[in-house]
Amino acid sequence: MNKAIELKDISLSIDGRPILEDVSFGVPEAGIACLLGPSGCGKTTLLRCIAGFERQHKGEVWIKGVRASNPAHHLPVEQRHIGMVFQDYALFPHMSVKDNIVFGLKNQKPKMMRQRLDELVELLSLEKHINKYPHSLSGGQQQRAALARAMAPRPGVLLLDEPFASLDVELREQIARELRQILKHDGITTIMVSHNQLEAFAMADVVGVMDEGQLLQWDTAFDLYHEPKSAMVADFVGEGVFISGEVINDKEVKTEIGIIQSAVAHDTGIGNKVRVLIRPDDILHDDDSSMTARVTDKAFRGAEFLYTLELESGLRVLSLVPSHHDHPMNEPIGIRLEIDHLVIFPEK
Repeated sequence: MNKAIELKDISLSIDGRPILEDVSFGVPEAGIACLLGPSGCGKTTLLRCIAGFERQHKGEVWIKGVRASNPAHHLPVEQRHIGMVFQDYALFPHMSVKDNIVFGLKNQKPKMMRQRLDELVELLSLEKHINKYPHSLSGGQQQRAALARAMAPRPGVLLLDEPFASLDVELREQIARELRQILKHDGITTIMVSHNQLEAFAMADVVGVMDEGQLLQWDTAFDLYHEPKSAMVADFVGEGVFISGEVINDKEVKTEIGIIQSAVAHDTGIGNKVRVLIRPDDILHDDDSSMTARVTDKAFRGAEFLYTLELESGLRVLSLVPSHHDHPMNEPIGIRLEIDHLVIFPEK
């Protein structure tokens, strides 16, 4: 599959401090990727290297089969055919939505400009706002207008830097899903930066988890959650707790909540001490179970409660329970384990 964007061993240091270390990945044509990680991990700097705002000290950036940069060569930003939506959207405050969108279409014929404008206004549901100015728009409307402006010249690649940061939390996942449909409709290769995993999962075909300038795992959201390659990825993606265990055989680990069995074999040596990742969906509420745990905290999530449960030993685990099972604080409830495959890491 042809790659619209390819990074090869990108490294960058500022004042002798490593910001990026040997980052490599590729995004296919019309693919949507997300760089996910905590603040300060290097993801926005990496985005700026792709756009051409930063120059890496090592490695190569390829865009649409053209080498955009290496330490000896740097294609200017304006020649990379990239659209970018910044965290603050950066709309021109003195221009209407219409004028913001057509700003990048000045060299096109009026008929083509009008056709592209009409297409984007319809695609992004901006019909009622076309003559408004940015200050009168909501955060979601500003986000759509900024996206329309970036998409107007039909860039080969679109870069989004924390595009939902100024939106209300409850809107972010919904707008991320809508934006994914729009980008897929227009076939635009996209890389987004986010620190919010729900946004990343809603938007991207593939997600890269970064920490301290390194790309720890480049994978689908499903595999990041169920098959994390490191404890850091496991801890950052999704919710869960680590419990201590000892390997009995290639499919069983002994823990204080019992022997955990897996249908999938692992390659950790027998007798080794390990940390076992227990996700909220691994702990099922079961009134008939002899194992019980006390409710110490609960968070309502609509269809489900996320319970924090404390076992007799003092160990705390998380459990997702249908919300019609509304148990009061400190009440003991029956639980059982249901784990398809073990996610384990060496004990520290």
